[in-house]
Amino acid sequence: MKKMHIVAILVIAIAIGAIISTAGDASTYVTFNDAKAMAANGNKDKVHVVGSLIKDKSGKILGMNYTPELDPNFFSFILSDTNKTKMEVIYFKPKPQDFERSEKIVIIGNVKDNKFIADQILMKCPSKYSEREVK
Repeated sequence: MKKMHIVAILVIAIAIGAIISTAGDASTYVTFNDAKAMAANGNKDKVHVVGSLIKDKSGKILGMNYTPELDPNFFSFILSDTNKTKMEVIYFKPKPQDFERSEKIVIIGNVKDNKFIADQILMKCPSKYSEREVK
């Protein structure tokens, strides 16, 4: 074999190894029950949970706790996942802007002590995706 062929095979092998190693770090979408089961088995992998906020008839979010004057880096709320299972979510960062207007929430983290500790919060705001009339 020529040296060029050997170098090409080595580059391809390194690329395949890099793809496999990063795919192993990817988290998966689960429900709160699945996240609890993973935590009970000692699995500390990060997972994604999709859910919606629980609101009363007037649109106020129930179970939201954020007092920036006491601790600006503590935010908690209750999220209902796709199976309607509810769990308290704790986020050790400031409350995201326009959180109240979110239609769906994706939280990334894991369960500890029967609470979901979120590392990231991703929001889908309905105003971003609504069609607007162009005048």
